[in-house]
Amino acid sequence: QVQLVESGGGLVQAGVSLRLSCAASGRTFSTYTMGWFRQAPGKEREFVAAISWSADSTYYADSVKGRFTISRDNAKNTVYLQMNSLKPEDTAVYYCAADTRRRPTIVATSPEGVAYWGQGTQVTVSS
Repeated sequence: QVQLVESGGGLVQAGVSLRLSCAASGRTFSTYTMGWFRQAPGKEREFVAAISWSADSTYYADSVKGRFTISRDNAKNTVYLQMNSLKPEDTAVYYCAADTRRRPTIVATSPEGVAYWGQGTQVTVSS
């Protein structure tokens, strides 16, 4: 069993940075591939980024590549999403995800297989 709690969202202006955090329960956190998804009002949930259990592999959606960075600190049972150069189109509820599958690309292509989801944190970017 894993519980995920996101934090760090807020209302910011375009061009600034935010760092989201996802705190996980359980001693087996390091065995999970971790990811971030987001969902804007009226739109489907979309993949943002994922990272392997050992942090040796990452994968990003094209829309955030070069601007966002996913990282993890297994000693703190925490995964992060550093978001730079934020745009209004980044506005969404951001969800943390834990997956038993090993490869970040699998998390991106088949999110129906994600084992655990956080409650989400709102990110609003104004122009």
